[in-house]
Amino acid sequence: MKRQSEDVNFSEMQTILQKMQYSLLYGLGSLIRMLGFRVTYKLADGLAFIAWHILSSRRKNTIKSIALHLKINHEEAEELAYKSFQSTFRSFAEITLTQNFGMELQGTKLLIENPELWEKFRKCRRAIVASTGHYGSWELLACLLGQVYQAPRPRMVVVRKYPNPAVQAYICKQREAKGASMIGHRAVATAVLRALRKNGIVAFLVDHKTKDHEAYTLSFLGDMANVNMGPALLAIRAEALIWPIFLERLEDERFMLHLQEPLDTKLLTGSNEEKIKQATIFYTKAMEKQIRRNPEQWFWMHNRWNKNWK
Repeated sequence: MKRQSEDVNFSEMQTILQKMQYSLLYGLGSLIRMLGFRVTYKLADGLAFIAWHILSSRRKNTIKSIALHLKINHEEAEELAYKSFQSTFRSFAEITLTQNFGMELQGTKLLIENPELWEKFRKCRRAIVASTGHYGSWELLACLLGQVYQAPRPRMVVVRKYPNPAVQAYICKQREAKGASMIGHRAVATAVLRALRKNGIVAFLVDHKTKDHEAYTLSFLGDMANVNMGPALLAIRAEALIWPIFLERLEDERFMLHLQEPLDTKLLTGSNEEKIKQATIFYTKAMEKQIRRNPEQWFWMHNRWNKNWK
């Protein structure tokens, strides 16, 4: 599937500065990729250590958020928050490693939690809305989804675009390394519906904070948060399955792929509004379940809830 015209690639950049920035990012990324996972993670942990001590407001808010939503004491929350910083910086660094990761690692570095459910997922011929979030190795998961099915079946990941064209071009190239197509989250409905109606798979990060008119306000980890209704709406229009999927980072540069049971939107009852809300609640609870399973691998730095920390 071709990259969407709204995404920026190297040849479309207009300025010499942007081309220089892209070349620098590409060269640096290639160098990091040659270092492999182990060294890259050490570099990421070093950046996390620096950020932990410099970004005091982020650190305090992360600790406070973890303590409140997991109902643990300050000391436990602080330890978990630091691990979350490390996980987050590892996740960002993994954008350079997408070409080193794929289905060819299954059985060695890539483990499947539930092989039977995985086979069901692989053999599914219906449209799939894959719901995931900023958990574990989300960049590697985006890339991996490009290999789950073969062209011409659409494989798409909906992402937020970066304002810098050079950064956007580099990250898009890395994310598309194994066949998935990236599309910006704005004005996405037509392209997503087209892909789903061809029985494609479209992945959404469902844990973004969302504007009121695009969201339902739902309970999330015991507190009220705006949850994007867009993936639910599109899944219902296409009569797709909603399938929660996450890639968790293990020790020794190994990864565990987690799938939860899917929701068949064809089986939902009630008005269209009620169906959309049911589907939105479904992937919100799936996200919450995965976070509670291993909270240190979620992006706690982000203020997910409808409040301002002080």
